[in-house]
Amino acid sequence: MPVTTSLTNPTHPTEKLDVARRRRGRPVSGILLLDKPLGLSSNHALQRAKRLYNAAKAGHTGSLDPLATGVLPLCFGEATKFSQYLLDASKAYDTTVCLGMATDTGDAEGEVLQESDASALDEATLHQALEPFRGDIAQLPPMYSALKRDGQPLYKLARQGVEVERQPRDVTIYSLECLAFRPGVRAEVDLRIHCSKGTYIRSIAMDLGEALGLGGHVTALRRTAVGPFTLDGCVSLDSLQGLRDNDEFAAMDALLRPADEALAHLPLLQLPQSSGFYLRQGQPVLVPNAPCDGMVRVALETGEFLGLGEILDDGRVAPRRLVAENR
Repeated sequence: MPVTTSLTNPTHPTEKLDVARRRRGRPVSGILLLDKPLGLSSNHALQRAKRLYNAAKAGHTGSLDPLATGVLPLCFGEATKFSQYLLDASKAYDTTVCLGMATDTGDAEGEVLQESDASALDEATLHQALEPFRGDIAQLPPMYSALKRDGQPLYKLARQGVEVERQPRDVTIYSLECLAFRPGVRAEVDLRIHCSKGTYIRSIAMDLGEALGLGGHVTALRRTAVGPFTLDGCVSLDSLQGLRDNDEFAAMDALLRPADEALAHLPLLQLPQSSGFYLRQGQPVLVPNAPCDGMVRVALETGEFLGLGEILDDGRVAPRRLVAENR
């Protein structure tokens, strides 16, 4: 008797695999700008958003401390191929620093290491102390960070009471603005910071406190921008939950930004359909008026995004990271 199969009760191994893949999630693709809530790790925020979307594939673009809120771009589907460009992008933060108290973590969750009377600190002295933190600076990563030593995150070693030697890292503070200063035994300063990737705001707070001889730590931190993305385009988990409760997947999907927005800083090359075909086959193609070198965004003349290309020495564009073809 011939074997019959169905989607609900597959008997052939290949059919079982296909069903498992379909059950794994929806093939949504794009960038979700999440306004990460206070107290939630970046990974927990990612997993909640992934479940709400029932997405097959998702990843975040760099950790944001549980203490911090604000812009956390999440990449779904094909957009995960370009998450590195958001990892490497500049960031902007609004933060409040308490001067007169140092903690082992550099934030309000840590153990107090030092307490001082900051009531003598005036605004002129503060502004003078802030000046060396602008421009290119060397910054020592805090022990309570996700950097790894021999495969172990530093924060895990710190929780065990282990401190290891770290090397200073070069970062750039493009701008540092003092928004407000509130004097007192525990003085507070509100800062707006635009910085390069890899900058630790907690280290700025700790180093500022040390420079003033008072100790310092972060009490509030909100990320306001990642590369081209700002808070204006962000959505909360509560808003997503409300849409999901009503099965409004179309409205949820409409919140996803195109993957190529993460690459907006790169030149755009538009190809005719024939050149796009060969590029998708892995072959370099000649594009008139292309840049002389470097990475480029590549799209068809119809506007369909193809992915990343690189200009070769002979002027042709070679495929480097392409999205799956729409079918």
